Amino acid sequence: MATIARACLQQRIAATVPIVISDRPGVAGITTAQELGIETQVVPWKVAGVADAGTPPARAAFELTLGRCIETHAPDLVVLAGFMRVLSGPFVERYAGRMLNIHPSLLPKYTGLHTHRRVLEAGDTTHGASVHFVTPKLDGGPVILQSQVPVKAGDTEVTLAARVQATEHVIYPRVIEWIAASRLEWNEGQPLLDDKLLRNPVVEYFDAD
Repeated sequence: MATIARACLQQRIAATVPIVISDRPGVAGITTAQELGIETQVVPWKVAGVADAGTPPARAAFELTLGRCIETHAPDLVVLAGFMRVLSGPFVERYAGRMLNIHPSLLPKYTGLHTHRRVLEAGDTTHGASVHFVTPKLDGGPVILQSQVPVKAGDTEVTLAARVQATEHVIYPRVIEWIAASRLEWNEGQPLLDDKLLRNPVVEYFDAD
């Protein structure tokens, strides 16, 4: 989030970040956004008056409040960065082609959590991150850009995660820049890059260091 916001403030991306929203108070993202002069809002996952935050009524109440907060700013793009809540299909469909996420794996491999651990357990030699449009299928939307890094001998979850995260700070702003420059568009459920159907993600390779 901070990398994207700074890129916009420095006009490296032709866009502005009108608001940063979190479901948890006191997190680093909110503090950083405030330091950058960006409006912030906390929409608690556990809505007041709803006992169990995991129930459908609780999710509906949360998404109603979240949606109102987003629509106050009428954004062209909703960017999920460190937002760990799974949004419902109807909510996601409201932003079809206008919502991005980044996932720390080479999708479609390793959807969900603990991707670095699973890569090491599988003995994979490459790992990376994927920027994708969000669809109702978890981590299943069209992938736009992927980073690839080698898995090194002696890697741990911590060292591998750090290497992948460094690439996320490169590829996520790049995709947003493509959208801001009208190079990347959503057309009838499919991504177009430079007016061509993107059948496979663009891949950028990063060395071991």
